[in-house]
Amino acid sequence: MASDDGEDEVEQLERAILDLLGRRRPDASVCPSEVARSVHRDAGDGWRRLMEPTRAAARRLSRAGLVEITQGGEPVDPATAHGPIRIRRTR
Repeated sequence: MASDDGEDEVEQLERAILDLLGRRRPDASVCPSEVARSVHRDAGDGWRRLMEPTRAAARRLSRAGLVEITQGGEPVDPATAHGPIRIRRTR
């Protein structure tokens, strides 16, 4: 899914992650499914195909030092995290 201005999907998802976090308390986190749903607004479950790209966007933002990926409220290595994750601002 590319936007009209040529932005690629991962960049769009990165922007959505940062936007959602920007509207939350500084210590809040977001779920990747929330990010995917915010980008894919059509009815149905088409947002599900964005789950792995959303995780990839979170990994890129983590490498850039902008977010942390957590499990059980604790930071985890984005390269090895499996299962449910959350995304929060870097502390």
